Amino acid sequence: MKVYYAKTHEKLTIEGNVATLGISDHAIDELGDIVYLEFPEVGDEVSQGDSIIVVESVKAASDVYAAVSGKVSAVNNDADDDPSIINQKEESTNWFIKLELSDEGIAQLDDLMDEQAYLQSVSGG
Repeated sequence: MKVYYAKTHEKLTIEGNVATLGISDHAIDELGDIVYLEFPEVGDEVSQGDSIIVVESVKAASDVYAAVSGKVSAVNNDADDDPSIINQKEESTNWFIKLELSDEGIAQLDDLMDEQAYLQSVSGG
């Protein structure tokens, strides 16, 4: 399992050719209490850079972008029913969708950051 981060605060956990997409703890802290989520449908094809999820919190509404290309293979129905579970920052619940990576999506992982680089980017370092 390998973890990648995008400049736009998406967090991807990769197992085989499946990416579990969520947002970083930093993004969760910035958003505050999450109250609403809007997910794509299972089977939707997404391309890197597409706005694919709407997150509304008590502070703001934000888009979550596809950090890589692929096909939506699952959505987190628990988070759809209770968006506040994202705020708990538990690995088992802190995700939005799973993407089956396309060949292009696998190559796009090279564009992303590891945790150390991401933490440096958000700390201004």
